[in-house]
Amino acid sequence: MQKFSEQRERERERKKKRKNGKKSKRGRLVSKTKTENEKKNHSITHEKLFFSFKKNTQPTVRAAGSGVYDKSRKYADIKEATAAGLDGACAPFPEGLDILGFCKGINGGDLQRFREAEITHGRVSMIATVGFLVGEQVEGSSFLFDAQVTGPAIDHFQQTPGLVWGLVGATIFLLESTRVQKGWSDPFTSELFSLNDDYIPGQWGFDPLGLSNNKTAEDMAEARLKEINNGRLAMISISGMVAQELVNGLNLIPADEVLEEGRGAALAQMGKQCAGAVDEAACAKAFEAAERIAVAAGN
Repeated sequence: MQKFSEQRERERERKKKRKNGKKSKRGRLVSKTKTENEKKNHSITHEKLFFSFKKNTQPTVRAAGSGVYDKSRKYADIKEATAAGLDGACAPFPEGLDILGFCKGINGGDLQRFREAEITHGRVSMIATVGFLVGEQVEGSSFLFDAQVTGPAIDHFQQTPGLVWGLVGATIFLLESTRVQKGWSDPFTSELFSLNDDYIPGQWGFDPLGLSNNKTAEDMAEARLKEINNGRLAMISISGMVAQELVNGLNLIPADEVLEEGRGAALAQMGKQCAGAVDEAACAKAFEAAERIAVAAGN
């Protein structure tokens, strides 16, 4: 009888353990599922935050129409002009940036003229920036002038033959006359220095590569914003390039490379040795190579 009671007790304990084990396993499963759901929800939250941040920091694409440049309209500041549809504003200044206050109390006609000037100078600066870098790399080997043009890019144009000056002048005249005919009002019948009412600044109808073919208005507005921003960056860049070459009289890349090695004295020595040399570019590049070797050798 006693043995039977002990067996029953042991059997009861085994059942209890199995039951507790099932509960524990179920608890672990529930806990695991809960953790996975939390991770999933956390991931979704992060994803939402990322796309929300991306959406808020992306440039606001506006398709500026001629209405914003209505000569009878007046704007208190750049924020009001941007709210009215002026393109070119983007993060971190979604309402526009006008540090010098050019747009305070401005009318639509002046705003149109300023935007035309900004786009034109941006385009010229983009070409100039590329020209500075490429021109200094090919000088001494160009099929046009061979070693006749050398030194910093700020001195290149003065070294070219008179024929080049004439060709450049003719090209500028052709481009500017086209721009005037497309956008500028007749000074004899309209206000002086004013643009046509229906003219959108920068839009000459010139697209030899067909980049605007089959593009929506939104695509064109986005491309226009990119052009304006790249032009602004190029204006700052070319200003820095010209200033640097005026100060040290050396080619951009060799001078930057020597300075990057942390050898300011070597940069001054390069200036003394290469400025005014027959082939300044070759001299600067040779000096740069010598400095690299010296740095690598630990001198």
